[in-house]
Amino acid sequence: MPNRAIIKTDKAPAAAGTYSQAVKVNNTVYLSGQIGIDPQSQEMVCGSFADEVRQVFRNLKAVCEAANGTLQHIVKLNLYITDSDNFACVNEVMTEFFQEPYPARATVAVKELPLGAQFEAEGVMVP
Repeated sequence: MPNRAIIKTDKAPAAAGTYSQAVKVNNTVYLSGQIGIDPQSQEMVCGSFADEVRQVFRNLKAVCEAANGTLQHIVKLNLYITDSDNFACVNEVMTEFFQEPYPARATVAVKELPLGAQFEAEGVMVP
């Protein structure tokens, strides 16, 4: 694939499996799922659910920046939560990182996420 580039940054957690932090094809960037891992310690952040959500969005932001974009360039955002009672908290924290117009979004409640995470976000960006 001639117009394909792998995006990698040490400002977000290293990939913990057989995937890239993001892949750019032509002018579209596919952002892999991020959980609340601190990129310095490579461990889950401690604290509240809101703290975990903030770390996820900081990680996603770092990958966007490595691809020469910002969170505002995300056109589609997929969110995964282990407890749908936390939906309102996700919306509240999102306003700290995103402004209108917001990206298209899906939020899915799941049984569990890697490393005991309670929240994960992935997206598609067009810088």
